[in-house]
Amino acid sequence: MRFVQSVFFFLTFLSFAQNNNSYQIRTIAFYNLENLFDTKNDTLIYDDDRTPEGKDQWTKERYLHKVDQMSKVISEIGSKDNRTAPDIIGVCEAENLGVLEDLVHHKNLSEFNYGIVHYDSPDERGIDVALLYKKSAFVPVNFNSHRLLLFNMEDKRDYTRDQLIVEGLLDNEKIYFMVNHWPSRSGGEARSRPFRLEAAKLNKRIIDSVRKQDVDSKIISMGDFNDDPIDPSFKKILKVKKNTKKLDSTSLYGPMEKLFRKGRGSLAYRDKWNLFDQLYMTSSLINNPNEGYRYWKAGIFTPSYLMDPKGKYKGYPLRTYAGGSYIGGYSDHFPVYLHLIRKMNL
Repeated sequence: MRFVQSVFFFLTFLSFAQNNNSYQIRTIAFYNLENLFDTKNDTLIYDDDRTPEGKDQWTKERYLHKVDQMSKVISEIGSKDNRTAPDIIGVCEAENLGVLEDLVHHKNLSEFNYGIVHYDSPDERGIDVALLYKKSAFVPVNFNSHRLLLFNMEDKRDYTRDQLIVEGLLDNEKIYFMVNHWPSRSGGEARSRPFRLEAAKLNKRIIDSVRKQDVDSKIISMGDFNDDPIDPSFKKILKVKKNTKKLDSTSLYGPMEKLFRKGRGSLAYRDKWNLFDQLYMTSSLINNPNEGYRYWKAGIFTPSYLMDPKGKYKGYPLRTYAGGSYIGGYSDHFPVYLHLIRKMNL
């Protein structure tokens, strides 16, 4: 049988004729929104800078511009392959449910009818993680927020973000999505590393608990991990593998390591690229090619408008603030994404 070479993309379907097979595509994305705060002063968190009277002079106009910027980016992630906005988006650095509602109801996103799964985290900065999903594609059936308990060298509680897990039906197929924002590298990578190792251990416990109930469960964990794919949290704790040929039924696969080793990154600091924004998954999304959704490919979303166009930081993510000054950019992180595909009956 001749292979038909042409590839046709329309809406949420990837239809390429090969051996008379047609495939449906769904896009899973993650984006660090870089301090998406409203303008109100919440006395329970440290958001004083992000108010009209605060250091950042965070006015309503600047907030609405930020929402406009973020919604534009989200609407285009992965669209080169999929011709539509992502079906699932994990986000971090959102202040509260209200800013997420403003985001999904913006004219750039409103047509996609996104739902929101969100919990308030105890993080002292007042930033949370959340999952956005197209209601036409995904139906959440169970979700939970897992607390990461950390204590510093003085044995005092260090408050950070919870880890979110959402179980649901993606086109009637059960899939789990986890959203993370692990502890930062504040104070130095080595000094802060134990906190991220604890975050990795919690991630692993959550995955193991799901697999205990369903050994073949399909799980995608995404987030700003503040670690690269080659760091101990991924290699020693989670044992994420970069080669699909070396996976067994208990393995985790990370497509981002190959990108990182090619010099790709989602953020830059002191002339060094890091790939802190990652997605990884259980081997059931690799080893069951004929059973529902499976992994196709991953990428970093880097259109030119997201990059600083000139100067010392040319090519870096174009931020909202730089050097303490408002420049009206997007985020200090590039979004990342992956595509899932499944065979359709013709």
